[in-house]
Amino acid sequence: MKLTASIKERPVIGWVIFFVIMLAVFLLGMLAASITERRAETTASVFNNRKVEITGIEPRNRIWGQNFPREFETWKRTANMDFRSKHMGNMPEDVLSSRPNMVVLWAGYAFAKDYSAPRGHMYALEDQYVSMRTGTPRNPEDGPQPGTCWACKSPDVPRLMEEMGIANFYSAKWGALGAEVVNPIGCGDCHDPVTMSLTITRPALVEAFQRQGRDITQATNQEMRSLVCAQCHVEYYFQGDGKYLTFPWDGGMTVEAMEAYYDAAKYSDWTHSISKAPMLKAQHPDYELFLLGPHGQRGLACADCHLPYVSEGGVKYSNHQIMSPLNNISGTCGTCHRDSEANLRMYVEQNQDKVLEIRDRLEPELVRAHIMAKAAWDAGATAEEMAPALQLIREAGWRWDYGVASHGASFHAPVETQRILAHGLDRALQAQIALQQVLFAHGVTDVPMPDLSTRAAASAYIGFDIEKERAANEEWLKTVIPQWLETAKQNGRL
Repeated sequence: MKLTASIKERPVIGWVIFFVIMLAVFLLGMLAASITERRAETTASVFNNRKVEITGIEPRNRIWGQNFPREFETWKRTANMDFRSKHMGNMPEDVLSSRPNMVVLWAGYAFAKDYSAPRGHMYALEDQYVSMRTGTPRNPEDGPQPGTCWACKSPDVPRLMEEMGIANFYSAKWGALGAEVVNPIGCGDCHDPVTMSLTITRPALVEAFQRQGRDITQATNQEMRSLVCAQCHVEYYFQGDGKYLTFPWDGGMTVEAMEAYYDAAKYSDWTHSISKAPMLKAQHPDYELFLLGPHGQRGLACADCHLPYVSEGGVKYSNHQIMSPLNNISGTCGTCHRDSEANLRMYVEQNQDKVLEIRDRLEPELVRAHIMAKAAWDAGATAEEMAPALQLIREAGWRWDYGVASHGASFHAPVETQRILAHGLDRALQAQIALQQVLFAHGVTDVPMPDLSTRAAASAYIGFDIEKERAANEEWLKTVIPQWLETAKQNGRL
């Protein structure tokens, strides 16, 4: 009897389990549909209930913020200066004071006057105002820098390019555009105002792709999440008398390919005032190095780490407080790497330490090469005698600058950055050997090194009067800049 009852009960138990599973699947399906519907409703609500209609080029970030308040609130946090990692942060830092050798490395170039650590996008314009690199002309419409220097600093730039023409914008004087370029880097630099799709607003990137035979309009959305950054975070130069913004990618995007491009064009950014070497100044080749690093090679985009997604209720959006991922390891690195925050930070710092070890070894040797070159010139060396050494100094300086000017190079591509800096050190030492031969030929057996222990001492050595320039800059900030901003306000630009 018991055996018969057990057999009869088994189908009933099976049906009960079946219906329980079906109910669970149904409820989970309803939950998933509800979440999807709510997200769709939220997205539709954002696009269908905009408070303002934005058409054309709108550089004022606050206007965009009325339609996209979440993104706007996170963007405003780029004004925060509260983070410091082991080697860098988003706080003001006078780099020339902490590394005075750089004053000599850039002797004769504007960067020897002033070089500060980068801050958030909110300070893109303010940092240009306060920098002694932009100059303090008595007549602010006279230069000394070209309009091209504004190219990556504001969503006002695409507007002006459309109004003036691209070439006319580049060739205008920097000071002449001061009352027009007044909104810091923001929404209109990267987004289409109607669809909010990522878009390219700077022609130099499009033109660089065209010269490579590539069509940037065919880029995937994931590629665009890096390309909008590559409009500015790249190596570039000002071509010709019109100072036309150009990316030197025609032969490739490695440090050697771009060097070959410049050599073929017989281009130099400036002639070093100590060594007389024709020098190249790297800008910030972040995109190029990122492509050669472990994350770029695995298909990640800049936005994956610098604009991580945030979920708020049923809404998923990007955090636009663009800064070091180390400030939010759990929301950036932790989305892919299953390791503790302490370990992830340690891995990054280990790479940074190794890169900076080579950098700190290279800088004094390159300074020594410049000073030895000066001694050789002073001893009567000829241009023919000096040519091989000056070429080596140029190559060493290019590699040093390329490795240090990039934001985050030691994280983006630690192996490639170490390679570049190591080759720079090799060339700096080769330059010294070549110069030693020239010096011996002219009877010079010793080249004393000057005191370069402080920024003031290094500046005095290259003949730069810091206090005089600072006083002129303070006057500029008190008079010209307020006039620009007041004019912009009256014209409805802010």
